[in-house]
Amino acid sequence: MNPNRGSTTHSTWPSAVRENFHERPPEQPEGPELWAYSDRLSYAPGETLRLQVSTTAARYDLTIVRDGLRPATLFSREGLPGARQETPPDCSEVGCGWPTALEVPIGADWPSGGYIATLSAPGGDGPPLEHKHVFIVRPSAGPKQRRVLLVAATGTWIAYNDWGGSNAYEGIAGPEGRDFAPRLSIERPYSRGFAWLPVGAPRIPLREPPAMGAAPRYPHMEWAYANGYSKKYASAGWASYEGPFLHWLEGAGYAVDVVANHDLQLHPEVLEGYRCALFVGHDEYWSWEMRDAVDRWVEAGGRAARFAGNFLWQVRLEDGGRTQVCYKYRARAEDPLRDDPARRHLATTAWEAPEVGRPGAATFGLNALRGVYAGWGACCPRGAGGFTLLRPDHWAFAGSDLYYGDLIGAASRVFGYEVDGLDYLLHDGLPVPSGADGEPEGLEILAMGLATSLEADRGERGTALFIGEEDAAFGAEILHGAATPETVARLGRGCGMIVGFDKGRGSVFHAGTCEWVAGLIDRDPFVERITANVLDRFLDGG
Repeated sequence: MNPNRGSTTHSTWPSAVRENFHERPPEQPEGPELWAYSDRLSYAPGETLRLQVSTTAARYDLTIVRDGLRPATLFSREGLPGARQETPPDCSEVGCGWPTALEVPIGADWPSGGYIATLSAPGGDGPPLEHKHVFIVRPSAGPKQRRVLLVAATGTWIAYNDWGGSNAYEGIAGPEGRDFAPRLSIERPYSRGFAWLPVGAPRIPLREPPAMGAAPRYPHMEWAYANGYSKKYASAGWASYEGPFLHWLEGAGYAVDVVANHDLQLHPEVLEGYRCALFVGHDEYWSWEMRDAVDRWVEAGGRAARFAGNFLWQVRLEDGGRTQVCYKYRARAEDPLRDDPARRHLATTAWEAPEVGRPGAATFGLNALRGVYAGWGACCPRGAGGFTLLRPDHWAFAGSDLYYGDLIGAASRVFGYEVDGLDYLLHDGLPVPSGADGEPEGLEILAMGLATSLEADRGERGTALFIGEEDAAFGAEILHGAATPETVARLGRGCGMIVGFDKGRGSVFHAGTCEWVAGLIDRDPFVERITANVLDRFLDGG
């Protein structure tokens, strides 16, 4: 969520760090280069993958593997001719425009999933060149009994991808070349770390509480700077979220199909026939049409299992889905639809904004503005790291041996780095929704923890803050109409929750955190049992 726009206090994130290196070809080659992207985010069996490649190597090799517990190679080719392509300076916004280097037919026998395309070439006097790209193969027609539909958070991938210089947070856009880009193209490579990561790459939440007086730390960005990865690698992408979750699912015996969340708008029929759709990781950016597809499906009997956090921004897809638009904090001043009475509700700001009028909680029971940060920087750095269980008799905790007040996933820091919550009241010692956030009737708060959108500046020498106060000020304007000291302080007192509710003929279970997958990676038995309880009940029609 963090705008990272910087402020004037002595302790904000230094500009030299904020403007760290980004991947893109220089005007003249300064060393070996190899990058690639595909013409779409997802493909149906029988369609053609078109791969765009730019490289200084005369020849390169290509291997395409379906990622999973047991990776399967579906295509390989050696000695493909290489060529370096011209790249426009605003490629993050308009796309790279490279010609198609290779067409690969997606076979009818290619199973649905996330696919990693690995391009490799000699590196001259240095190490070999390698670039990895991820794309999705949608499921083919046929029975869907007891198959989980994993919806990859591609809207968030696009928003965080800083290849070319700009993303939805910072960059080289704007008249001074120092701003984020409200329009982002899918037609560019993913930055290093989005498709694949080495074992041991740090996740965002702090694993150890900082000592008293220690400066706020962001180990994942420190690791990224040291190893040549995008500093946003841990915020979005297949490698951090969907991939590890898929590995656990297959290891637990679940049959899994995969689609992009862009497909919910471009191909809404992908939900048909599935009892359970799964949303995981950092899933922040959605369009109106994506929400429509899920709302209709749940109302008709679908079961949405969301182990994900930060449900916040509305986007628009343009150019047939090739461009994603989100003006975010500047929507009220710059979004072209802001003054259009018929389309003002499509303005690309927070779902809770009055002009949009579609609270996030109406779809998934929670929203980001009542959350957000936990376990990193100066945002609850010594927090519990897990959800505190409040209603242990709920079916999701059956057989887990968990009791009232127990922590769920604390050792793995599953509570973070961004979480979703609700405004709530206490009744007989238990939280209940206040009704202020547009949540469905009958929603139960099953577990919760504390979070904040405010990284307090204590003015300590040698301290650099990455979040600061701007997110809290934005949330205060949206929820309370103005950013005053009182309303900003209220946004500093956030929470994250696990909730469940029925909606129409369907159901929703939402563990509102980005990092639930960390518990699955660590094989936390409590996190595994809860995940399996939800999936089994939803797959069996319960």
